[in-house]
Amino acid sequence: MPSRPTDDWDSPWKEALDLFLRQFLAFFFPAIHDGIDWSKGYVSLDKEFQQIVRNARAGRRLADKLFKVWLKTGKEAWLLIHIEIQGQWEKNFARRMFTYCSRIFDRYQRRCVSVAVLCDDNPKWKPDYFGYNMWGFELGIRFPVVKIIDYRGREDTLEKDRNPFAALVLAQLKAIETKHLPAERQTWKIRLVKGLYDRGLEKREIQQLFRLIDWIMTLPDEWEQGFREEIDRFEEELKMPYVTSVERLAKQEGLQEGRQKGIYDGLAVALEAKFSTAGKKFMKEIRDLKNEEQLLELTRMVHKASTIDELRAMIRR
Repeated sequence: MPSRPTDDWDSPWKEALDLFLRQFLAFFFPAIHDGIDWSKGYVSLDKEFQQIVRNARAGRRLADKLFKVWLKTGKEAWLLIHIEIQGQWEKNFARRMFTYCSRIFDRYQRRCVSVAVLCDDNPKWKPDYFGYNMWGFELGIRFPVVKIIDYRGREDTLEKDRNPFAALVLAQLKAIETKHLPAERQTWKIRLVKGLYDRGLEKREIQQLFRLIDWIMTLPDEWEQGFREEIDRFEEELKMPYVTSVERLAKQEGLQEGRQKGIYDGLAVALEAKFSTAGKKFMKEIRDLKNEEQLLELTRMVHKASTIDELRAMIRR
């Protein structure tokens, strides 16, 4: 099966955690879920987390998210969630858990609880501790960890469970099982996507889960085409074009971005050819210019202009 770039995996999982944090904890870590006062909501602490990890040499990061929640006792707590979604063993994973938590406590003086979800297919790899002891001194961290493959044999229960993460766990399991079986994977992918409409979810939630299932269960092009056609027919029958509307919008945005990039590239070549370094500097000035008509007009006027100032005056009109 074709592989997805790391960044492709990272973003949708982060969005899913923002959207479904409560359901995520209820499914994987019910004790944590039950200790949180959900009436107070929760806050994603992306800025704080980026400050923590910016200079940390702790290996790769995938879908790590930091949240502020409020406990039923009234106290504030920080929750750090790690999801290893690429499905690969990582030597320093437990050490990374320790590093991030210790940095959070050191910088912000906040208690931090870390949890992990592992999506690989190695039953022997389940790190839940990092630490050392020497001469009577001991330092370490022990954290709750969930292994997706531990849900094998519960497929019927997962299909009936209305929690959105039940669908994602089933998608991950079937992606592992059908690694070299595109026909079976297509069958399960269609079944899982159709099943989203029976879970009582809102449009945005279905779209988000579709994106995750789509990226987890990649298909060769010829099988992907059949999957898309079946989902199109299904949504047309339901008169609920949730998935197809997302694809249509993405296609339109992709075409627009591609067209605009072509205009930018052409303008950059023309400016550099006529004004050399000054032309390059001017491109930096207009990097945020989105109006295609203005960009096209600038491209047409480059050969007529005697100075950069003449072109600069055009975009100020």
